[in-house]
Amino acid sequence: MLGLEYFSFAEKWSPFFLAFMLLVTAGYFLLIGPLSSRFEGSEPVSVGRKTLFLMGMLAMYMAQGGPIDLLGHTMFSFHMVSMAMSYLVATPLLILGIPVWLWRSLDRINPFKKLHVLARPVVSAVVFNGLFSFYHFPAVHDYVMLNFWVHRFYYLILFIASLLMWWAIIQPIPEKDKSSGLMKMGYIFLNMVLLTPACALIIFSSEPMYATYSDPNTWAKAMGYCVPGDPSVLLERFGGPSFFGYLEPGIDQRVGGIIMKFFQEVIFASMLAYVFFHWYKRENKEDDPLPAEMPDSKLNQA
Repeated sequence: MLGLEYFSFAEKWSPFFLAFMLLVTAGYFLLIGPLSSRFEGSEPVSVGRKTLFLMGMLAMYMAQGGPIDLLGHTMFSFHMVSMAMSYLVATPLLILGIPVWLWRSLDRINPFKKLHVLARPVVSAVVFNGLFSFYHFPAVHDYVMLNFWVHRFYYLILFIASLLMWWAIIQPIPEKDKSSGLMKMGYIFLNMVLLTPACALIIFSSEPMYATYSDPNTWAKAMGYCVPGDPSVLLERFGGPSFFGYLEPGIDQRVGGIIMKFFQEVIFASMLAYVFFHWYKRENKEDDPLPAEMPDSKLNQA
């Protein structure tokens, strides 16, 4: 299906990356389990929070090491699914999956406190969306896809930037959450706006922008990082990325832009509704009239 049957188990499932993700997951359960007593204020972690962490790890693995990652090298639409899962789905799930007491302990030993300016809401929004948009300039995208270590480094920087961006929205440490509900809604809306130009450029382009998905030779070189061996063999076997796609490159590109914008709109709109609901509920609670049975003396004191 979608050409996956032409690749081996190792090519589809990236065993080394899977092993790394399993080690990280094991470390998480070790920290919140047997080693939790070493952390100040530790308490049992709920099943719901553990589930969020596991869902985040699964989303990250599927997007960066599983079949979606491989398909992202054959079709631009799957590349955008991979990006959305990595930075709009997995990241907030991972933040929410780590208990507050562990975040407090990590914050106390945080070696990057001097760079706290990058965690400010507007700054983090501009940095993440700027890096994401810059990556999707055709020349930049093709260069990154053709240089393995640049590719890994850029994706790591994007992940860190997405952590900072989501941190400003979620802020898992309650006492550090200084933003009002109205400010958070404005910040979420800013994120929704900042990514629009890049998505619009991709969606409304009149021709394919990326050689990685339209030129067979460039595609084979980029694909060589997913599939070991001589890239020329890939050209002999498949001829190019069009072998896998049900859509021609231009349409596939537009679908990819639409997918990214759809993911972003749905996720941020849901977060916007969540923040608005809790802000409205808190404001109404603060504005509640005093109970009728309150004595006059207490009322006068108030």
